[in-house]
Amino acid sequence: MMADKFSQITPQIEHYTKLCMSNGPIDPQLYQQYDVKRGLRDLDGKGVLTGLTEISDIVSKKQENGKMVPCEGKLYYRGVDVEEMVRGFVSEKRFGFEEATYLLLFGNLPNREQLDEFCGVLADYRTLPTSFVRDIIMKAPSQDMMNTLARSVLTLYSYDANANDTSIPNVLRQCLELISLFPLLSVYGYQAYSHYHDGKSLFIHSPKPELSTAENILRILRPNKKYTPLEARILDVALVLHAEHGGGNNSTFTTHVVTSSGTDTYSAIAAALGSLKGPRHGGANIKVVQMFEDMKQNVKDWNDDEEISNYLKALLHKQAFDKAGLIYGMGHAVYSISDPRANVFKHFVKSLSEEKGREEEFALYSAVERLAPRVIGDERKIYKGVSANVDFYSGFVYSMLDLPLELYTPIFAIARIAGWSAHRIEELVNAGKIIRPAYMNVGAHKEYVPLDER
Repeated sequence: MMADKFSQITPQIEHYTKLCMSNGPIDPQLYQQYDVKRGLRDLDGKGVLTGLTEISDIVSKKQENGKMVPCEGKLYYRGVDVEEMVRGFVSEKRFGFEEATYLLLFGNLPNREQLDEFCGVLADYRTLPTSFVRDIIMKAPSQDMMNTLARSVLTLYSYDANANDTSIPNVLRQCLELISLFPLLSVYGYQAYSHYHDGKSLFIHSPKPELSTAENILRILRPNKKYTPLEARILDVALVLHAEHGGGNNSTFTTHVVTSSGTDTYSAIAAALGSLKGPRHGGANIKVVQMFEDMKQNVKDWNDDEEISNYLKALLHKQAFDKAGLIYGMGHAVYSISDPRANVFKHFVKSLSEEKGREEEFALYSAVERLAPRVIGDERKIYKGVSANVDFYSGFVYSMLDLPLELYTPIFAIARIAGWSAHRIEELVNAGKIIRPAYMNVGAHKEYVPLDER
């Protein structure tokens, strides 16, 4: 009954809604009149410069004949080309997420001894407080794992004797704990939900200290704790590619904004989680998977370019799938010619599709990647090129790994906590002012009217 009370839309709420809607809209022309950068972007989509960082660099343009022109996308962590880093640890048959995390936090690639020590630190922190799973995660399980994860993070505040200490050593300790615990909080939250809401068997596996983050995710998620080397390798690559993406993405900017207020680590990370949850940010790969499921139902011949193109046109004209007018997974706020993360992913996706017997689906994804930019170019006026982004393939990868849809965005968070931590520490080290952009009031002033005269 209590849940019904909180979720019910009453006539009073409907009336209040009409008041909000009638008094809420702002004339769109005023944004241009006052040169307001909506979404903190210029009209050409370029982000407004609001800060400086040394943590990562996104390259989408190069100088040519005295002007900047689009180029193949590149992503650097602390100056290191991510594509080269992935090639390096994959060729050496190592896992890379821990190495990438070390690089993002401390600024340099670790040597073997430093990496082993760091992995040991993370393993030591990969233990939840006594009875935390029983008392917190298994109580009132939510259907949304990102809300469950945020609640768990905020609750960890109560278990920390130095929760409000924002000194660098203490914040670093808190960040390392959260990096280590995010896989447990996410997967255990899903296990509780699937048990209490879906009636599935409940099992809580403990992580093993000698395993990588990717291996432990698969171990604690699956009833039999089994996974193939290729599955663990590809999940590890996914974590590396999602670990960081500049200070301007919504959740990382949120981390900077909230950190600048002087608040505690748990509040800052919970705020970032709330941002990442949105379908325009971390939830985008779910939309890609759902779109392709609809496509597979409505496109009879997956090898017919014309039929695929017609479906893509129907998407753009709000005649297919969710009628939103979008081809999910195509286009990016920064990249135009290519997203380097998608390029890296594609090679591994092909291998996994062969292991899983899903080559035909991979061929369909490849066809859409090839055809969508052409269709979008014909149907829409665009200011820059369009290419597949990392979300285009990540959802397909998670599907082949048999990860439940509810964990797609938490997997993103498990990776991005590394970048958030690095940016929180960078904000504290540089001790700038509280971030406070300006908003101009365009509403008319009114005289106060006494209550009995209204």
